[in-house]
Amino acid sequence: MRRDLSEVAPDAQWPCDFELCVYREELAPAVHQLMQIGHRKGGGSVPPLEQWQRRFESDPEYDPTLCLIACDAEGVVGVALCWTSSYIKSLVVHPRAQGLGLGRALLLNAFKVFQQRREGFVDLRVLEDNLRAQQLYESAGMYVVRRELVPG
Repeated sequence: MRRDLSEVAPDAQWPCDFELCVYREELAPAVHQLMQIGHRKGGGSVPPLEQWQRRFESDPEYDPTLCLIACDAEGVVGVALCWTSSYIKSLVVHPRAQGLGLGRALLLNAFKVFQQRREGFVDLRVLEDNLRAQQLYESAGMYVVRRELVPG
């Protein structure tokens, strides 16, 4: 899916008691754990922590300022991991924080960050059967640009 960034994105409305920060090495275990939860529900898998962290932090498109982390009093509850190619690699919200608007706030904030970087659009991929995510993305102005078969 894609969002044209030539149009101003709405400001993110953050739910109460959440704080936004960017990725730091000490957050890796909590981010990794949240990624595992998200992939369990959405399909796929996440490599073990050390392997995931090494791959993530050494990726040529990695920039910690593009990896948006939402925390509450209990820890990391949301992540929007973005690449320098104006691509949202992962957007995950912990089950205890779902339904509060946190995913939308992370998504809209990612749009703003990419607009500030003067990108023309932002892309992401979503599985056909992930209707909840598709509805979120469409409500934020994203649209389908290409469909791909997922290898079985």
